[in-house]
Amino acid sequence: MSAPEEAPAARSYDAVIVGGGHNGLVAAAYLARAGRSVLVLERLGHTGGAAVSTRPFAGVDARLSRYSYLVSLLPEKIVGDLGLRFAVRSRTISSYTPAERDGRPTGLLVGGGEQRTREAFARLTGGEREYASWQRFYDMTGRVARSVFPTLTEPLPSREELRRRVGDEEAWRTLFEEPIGVAVEDRFADDLVRGVVLTDALIGTFADAHDPSLAQNRCFLYHVIGGGTGAWDVPVGGMGALTDALASAAREAGAVIATGHEAVRIDTDGRTAEVTYRTADGEGVVGARRVLVNASPQALAALTGAEPPAPAEGAQLKVNMLLKRLPRLRDGAVDPREAFSGTFHIAEGYEQLAEAHRQAAAGELPAVPPSEIYCHSLTDPTILGPDLVEQGYQTLTLFGLHTPARLFDRDNDGVREELLKLTLAQLDAQLAEPLADCLATDTDGRPCIEAKTPLDLERDLRLPGGNIFHRELSWPYAQDGTGRWGVETPHANVLLCGAGAVRGGGVSGVPGHNAAMAVLETAR
Repeated sequence: MSAPEEAPAARSYDAVIVGGGHNGLVAAAYLARAGRSVLVLERLGHTGGAAVSTRPFAGVDARLSRYSYLVSLLPEKIVGDLGLRFAVRSRTISSYTPAERDGRPTGLLVGGGEQRTREAFARLTGGEREYASWQRFYDMTGRVARSVFPTLTEPLPSREELRRRVGDEEAWRTLFEEPIGVAVEDRFADDLVRGVVLTDALIGTFADAHDPSLAQNRCFLYHVIGGGTGAWDVPVGGMGALTDALASAAREAGAVIATGHEAVRIDTDGRTAEVTYRTADGEGVVGARRVLVNASPQALAALTGAEPPAPAEGAQLKVNMLLKRLPRLRDGAVDPREAFSGTFHIAEGYEQLAEAHRQAAAGELPAVPPSEIYCHSLTDPTILGPDLVEQGYQTLTLFGLHTPARLFDRDNDGVREELLKLTLAQLDAQLAEPLADCLATDTDGRPCIEAKTPLDLERDLRLPGGNIFHRELSWPYAQDGTGRWGVETPHANVLLCGAGAVRGGGVSGVPGHNAAMAVLETAR
């Protein structure tokens, strides 16, 4: 949100929050509503962090969710507690995955009702087995979601407490103890169906289905528990609508949001703290009883003078596009408006995903890059100007998998261009017309398409290693050193309220909520 730059109005605050991303704004709103004096220091000229809406194409009235783009993990509790003027819309189609069987184009459309999905599975696989397995598997993840999701805004349960709440030993073993690849291979026979299931374990996570670290399981868990249903919804007005609403809620409650103020040092004795900040006019210092850091663990270490942890490597390609029209599909049985309204899987068969991982692990770009696409404007046309809506323009958001940051070290610009070309070629293979023919152009005549690598995200958003989660995702239970809320640090009055906190990652507001609860609980 762009707003007139504020300045600290006092020399000391009950809470100083470093960073005006969505988690910092959640914490600010909760603490200010509880009567605390709150200052948010944001280095940029606007709030929002990675959850912003921007107009990336010159002279084109399209306000896109440039980085984060879907909502699943934001609890209704936070929306209700803070009285946010913000809404999401569900997608009637979950996914479409094109395929070729017996030399003809076809695909798997999931959504539009149980009967329609059942028939889609039968057409693709030739029987009822895969759909029955699909139902059993997602009935299981649904039960886990209903048990686990409410705990995210509670003090961290122990491992055994969470296990008891799940109350299903088979589900616990499947999701928490053995590689997710075991369940995928045991339960499903069709390569394409296996791939569709596995993708939720690989979003922003560079791992194999059988990785012994279970990083893929943690990623899968966070993708299927959101809202207690696992549904991924479209933010009305774009992702910036959420952070704009949060900033308004914080300001209305009395918080001061100082944009253009970059925190550069935190000095603390565990009871009181001083935060040094830098502006275009010089440096200043503000006192605080509590400091909440809405930044990466590496940034926290730099601010407090500690040894930084090694960054977790990001592994994704993000592409934003604006089209004059949706392209026609080779599979003429599916309406593009349905195929692109859900998640459109490209080159995400099970073996294709495994091969892409093998190639990237060997230091090569995947020859057949896997990715997934969706069209925000089909569900929420408000992000486009009225003229664009009338002319039939649409957005496309593409998220590429298995592209770790190391692949871009030698030549970020050159490798980005090469990867984008390879990725779009895989999309074109599923289309009845070239995507290039459908791309809109900006006022300078350039195609409306932009791509961001992990190194771009590291530069633009200060995400260490370009990792969208700030670090590897954590299990949602207490382990040694995690503290009561998962936001604690070695300094008693300094808390981590960014995505790198336990139960952080994704657009959830959970770390911001939990840091605020830790502050208020300590005060009580």
